[in-house]
Amino acid sequence: MTDALSIARDLIRCPSVTPAEGGALAMLERLLGDADFTVHRVTFSEDGHADIENLYARIGTEAPHICFAGHTDVVPPGDEAAWSHGAFAGEVKDGLLYGRGAVDMKGGIAASVAATLDHLAANDGRPNGSISFLITGDEEGVAVNGTIKLLAWAAERGEKFDHCIVGEPSNVEAMGDTIKIGRRGSQSGTLVVEGVQGHVAYPHRASNPVPDIAALIVALSNDPLDQGNAQFQPSNLEFTSVDVGNTASNVIPAQAKAKFNIRFNDHHTQESLRSLIDARVAAAAGNRIKAHVIWEPSNSDSFVTKPGAFTDTVVAAIKDVTGRVPDLNTGGGTSDARFIKNYCPVIEFGLVGQTMHQIDERTPVADLEQLTKIYRGVLDRYFA
Repeated sequence: MTDALSIARDLIRCPSVTPAEGGALAMLERLLGDADFTVHRVTFSEDGHADIENLYARIGTEAPHICFAGHTDVVPPGDEAAWSHGAFAGEVKDGLLYGRGAVDMKGGIAASVAATLDHLAANDGRPNGSISFLITGDEEGVAVNGTIKLLAWAAERGEKFDHCIVGEPSNVEAMGDTIKIGRRGSQSGTLVVEGVQGHVAYPHRASNPVPDIAALIVALSNDPLDQGNAQFQPSNLEFTSVDVGNTASNVIPAQAKAKFNIRFNDHHTQESLRSLIDARVAAAAGNRIKAHVIWEPSNSDSFVTKPGAFTDTVVAAIKDVTGRVPDLNTGGGTSDARFIKNYCPVIEFGLVGQTMHQIDERTPVADLEQLTKIYRGVLDRYFA
């Protein structure tokens, strides 16, 4: 069966918890291969991380070339006994499809595959250009052996993408209410303040880093990073923990640390953002407080796909099916679109994301059918 519901149920029944392939990519390989796609299964490795299987499939050799991207790996189900339907059973009850990945994002992959097969069947089995699928198995993990390497592998083979749709669950309340046209970047760090350990009864012999780090936290939290712009909300810095590693109540600690994360817009690069924060720490510390920031590695820059012909195509398809004009949004966390944006314009549009990663993750079958119709409408317009 090549309808979206059948494909989604078969994918959900593959227990592909990161980093396991679980049979999901093998199922897509068979399905796309039967439709005359050239299919590649590619495994990438890196020291310290699990090997990851990925899939790239393409039909057609000419431009324009549209790519559907996504991931078949899912987060763990948690307490499977707490599920009202089996986490990997793919059951339908009262018009709802249950299972881990139903929303994030096996349902989106199923809709894109079903729409593509339907489009091909109506056009003598070949697109008026090229359609590809770029599917990874580690988006829910550390994302080092998946999309980022699969894109480089494809580029080395001469693959060129014109546009890409990532089937992440972009909608907030109802099908068609939101397209993600970009994402903020993410940068984490640790603020470290050095003190001098000593007895609390003799504070003049010590230097307490706790009041100092509190003052720096306030200074960094109160000073806005920017005012945002037409596509992005203002960047924000959030402290997430403070620790002195001290179990004694009569000892002034030698050091204090505070972890933070910054979600930043396109006013900044990672380098300019780090320089800005380092300068603000130095200014707030003055000549007395000994403080510095330890920056964590990040592969998450901000990006935006400016509205234009491609977004207009997707908006028109959404409006035809749902009657809604979607909000073009850049909120939320990160996705593999942050890698794809280096190769072509990319947007994210999938199912409603309210139950992703939850117990009883589920999607209305009607939403799955609407998403398939929207993707089919995009393809028909794209190749018109």
